[in-house]
Amino acid sequence: MLKKQNLLWLGVGVLLAACKTSPMQAPVGPTLASVPPPVVQYAPSKWAMLPDWNTLDLTPSWVALLQSCRALRNKPQWQAVCAGAEQVDRNDSAAQRAFYEERLTPYQVFNPDGSEQGMITGYYEPLLKGSRTRSERYQYPLYAAPDDMLEIDLAEAYPQLKGLRLRGRVQGKRVVPYYKRAEIDAGVGALKGRELFWVENAVELFFLQIQGSGRIELPDGRHVKVGYAEQNGHPYVSIGRKLVDMGELKLEEASMQSIKAWGEKFPDKLPALLELNPSYVFFRELPENLSAPLGALGVPLTNEYSIAVDPRAIPLGSPVFLATTQPNSTAPLNRLMLAQDTGGAIRGAVRADFFWGFGETAGALAGRMKQQGRLWVLFPKGSEPAL
Repeated sequence: MLKKQNLLWLGVGVLLAACKTSPMQAPVGPTLASVPPPVVQYAPSKWAMLPDWNTLDLTPSWVALLQSCRALRNKPQWQAVCAGAEQVDRNDSAAQRAFYEERLTPYQVFNPDGSEQGMITGYYEPLLKGSRTRSERYQYPLYAAPDDMLEIDLAEAYPQLKGLRLRGRVQGKRVVPYYKRAEIDAGVGALKGRELFWVENAVELFFLQIQGSGRIELPDGRHVKVGYAEQNGHPYVSIGRKLVDMGELKLEEASMQSIKAWGEKFPDKLPALLELNPSYVFFRELPENLSAPLGALGVPLTNEYSIAVDPRAIPLGSPVFLATTQPNSTAPLNRLMLAQDTGGAIRGAVRADFFWGFGETAGALAGRMKQQGRLWVLFPKGSEPAL
């Protein structure tokens, strides 16, 4: 046991060197984070500073709050809040507003440079056509996590790195980074027999990995839910940004829809483009009765009221007031959200990914969302951040 443990730690330096300066991948499920945490600045605020706070209908977000409490109710600072929330009428927005104002305190989030604006993007739960067996139509594998991938919890050797994990594999007497996307697509690694499903579209599979969860429509019409299981530990690289850098798309045109259209237009160039993102996500089949995808908090997400955040900046489970605009629009989108997920590209203080739900409409909204926005975290009274 000691020999194996020593072998693992011999590879930590190699893995840190490969990964420490880059962001993570998929929005659903934490893997490797950049080692230095973001410098977060909080400023005490007032309820009146939250746009439309006094007129918003809070009842849809109350459902999401109760979901968060399933994970938070045993934390001392949340016990009284969650116990009290159970006693509030779920259909009474005014009572809910009074509860928030009595039990919590809003703090505005600022970036390290003192600015208050940050990027707000969107994600959703896509539907792919697939099968449990490979055929001429279904050729692209959706993999479960491989048996030869190691997970190293850095906190065992470095307590200051609590919550950070590395992915790797054993090569001889060394632990080295796990295989990149190009190698996995080429069939390298212990993935044979790990295919959960085979799907018909490589681009749709790629975006399923970015979204982190979705549904597979089988040939008989049944839908099967899949969710994030693991990630190969390599940094996420935006292929939209790569297309912009290559002159294939204008920056304002870069969206999920435009990338898919480019792939359909240039199918021979598509594999090389996808391989520019070395990150790869593995999946697991989810229970049929699950109401929605599970976020990193471990509770089902709520359509249009859950967000993914950088947990080094915003505590998971917290209510977060979001002030932004509708996708590709200047129309206000001011809403009380719950921080219930994380994501590879979600890095920084004022940064969030808005969960739109399932299906084509949600996908269209998520694909177009690239707005500026502001964030306020609501802390239980008595546990406000030290300033």
